[in-house]
Amino acid sequence: MLELGIRILVAYLLGSVIGSLVVGRFYGNVDIRKSGSGNPGATNALRTQGKIFALWVMLIDAGKGILAAGIVPYVHPATHPLLPITWVAALCAAAAIAGHVFPVFFRFHGGKGAATLLGTLLMLSWPALLVALIVWLLVLVLSGYVSLATILAVCSVPAYALLETVGGWRSPLFWFGLVTAAFILYTHRSNLRRLSQGNENRFARAMLLHRLRR
Repeated sequence: MLELGIRILVAYLLGSVIGSLVVGRFYGNVDIRKSGSGNPGATNALRTQGKIFALWVMLIDAGKGILAAGIVPYVHPATHPLLPITWVAALCAAAAIAGHVFPVFFRFHGGKGAATLLGTLLMLSWPALLVALIVWLLVLVLSGYVSLATILAVCSVPAYALLETVGGWRSPLFWFGLVTAAFILYTHRSNLRRLSQGNENRFARAMLLHRLRR
């Protein structure tokens, strides 16, 4: 039990390393929480600081998810584990996402968890990640809304697990996807409100119809 708790804590601490705030230290102490939407995620980094800055943010935020779900559960695994290793990996993945949203190193003011989720999915189930990326891309090019694309992509994970994984709703991927989807919906609640009001920011350049009309 202690070993499981330590792994979850390490994964949470990894998640608490916010990419944009780390990169910002090398860009003259830039804090993107004071720019644009105020969110320290890759989307706001792209809009306010440019492609290179946003790329580093994405690499760090996704990378910590990879470490949390793909490395932490497997370092000196217990001889008689309390849970199967797949469940330990799912718990560590969830802890990393929680750390990104509520980072202890930055006064619990973090991002929305999407990039870290990508990293964890790469380790938990690359087919689920592929499905999520396809959904994200389709929604983005059809609607132009990054937030809507992210929400629907995350919701595709438990749906995929339910239909395609061994164990269905009993699988750790399904419960990880379900809990994570609810969490991402919570972190995107302001985006959902703006979408319902019709004033959400739209990434017009990514829209297929926008390109066809040019």
